Amino acid sequence: MFENYLPDITKFGIKVVLAIVAFWVGSTVIKWIVKFVRKSLTKSRLDTGVAQFMSSLVKIVLYILLIFNISTSFGVKESSLAALLGTAGVTMGLALQGGLANLAGGMMLLLFKPFQVGDYIIVNGQDGSEGTVAKVEICYTTLLSIDNKHIVIPNGTLSNVTITNVTARDQRRLEIKVGISYNADIQKAKDILEDILTEDPDTREDEEMVVFVDELAESSVIMGFRVWVDTDRYWAARWRLNQRIKEDFDYYGIEIPYNQLDVHIHK
Repeated sequence: MFENYLPDITKFGIKVVLAIVAFWVGSTVIKWIVKFVRKSLTKSRLDTGVAQFMSSLVKIVLYILLIFNISTSFGVKESSLAALLGTAGVTMGLALQGGLANLAGGMMLLLFKPFQVGDYIIVNGQDGSEGTVAKVEICYTTLLSIDNKHIVIPNGTLSNVTITNVTARDQRRLEIKVGISYNADIQKAKDILEDILTEDPDTREDEEMVVFVDELAESSVIMGFRVWVDTDRYWAARWRLNQRIKEDFDYYGIEIPYNQLDVHIHK
C-alpha cells in the first residue's frame, strides 16, 4: 500500500527541497537587487528617504513574485493562485487597516516631503517625540533622539499630525527672556543685552537684533531679545548667551529676582 504512494511522496519531497533551494537563491538575488537599487538611487542624488522607501517597496514586490513563482512550480494554477492572493489581500486589508494606513502615509511623505533624512523634527500631537530622521521606510520612520534612542513612528501617524521641521531653514530666530528687578535700570539692562548680542560670534549682524521690555510681571520686569543664528549653531548660541547674561548682569549689578509675594497684615 505504502509502496504505491512512494513515487508521489518522493516527487513531492523533491519539489519541497527544490522550493527551499529556490527560495534561498531567490532571497539572495533579491538582497543583491535591493542593494543595487539602493546604491543606484543614492548615486542619482535622490533624497535618502525616497531611496529607503523605494528600496523597501522593491523588496516586498520581489518577495511576492518569488513566492508566486515557487507556488506555481508546485502545480498551483496561476488563476487559482491569483484568486487566492486576491482573497488573502482583502482579508489582510481588513485585518491590517493600520498597516495599510502606514503604507499610504509613507506614500504621502514620499510625495510631499515634509522632511528628509538628517532633518530634526518634532512630532506634535503625540507624546512630543522628536529627533533626527534616521530612516524613512515603507511603513515606519525612525528618529534618533539626542540621547541616542531609536524612536519608531508609524507613517500613518506622521501623515495625520503637525510636524515641526526644526532644520528646514538655514537660520533660526533665537529668543531669550530674563527677569530683572523693578529697582534695576532698564536702559542699562538693554545696553548690556545689546553688547552681548553684538559680541557673540554666532549672532548674525546682517539680520535684525531686537532688545525689548516684554512684560511687567508680578516680581520682575521681563526683558527679552530676538536674534538670528545659523540653525546648526542654535543650541550652542542659546546656552552661551544665557551664561553671558547671568555673568554680565552680576558684574554690572543688575539683579535677577526670585519670585516673591508681598503680604500686608491689616490690624
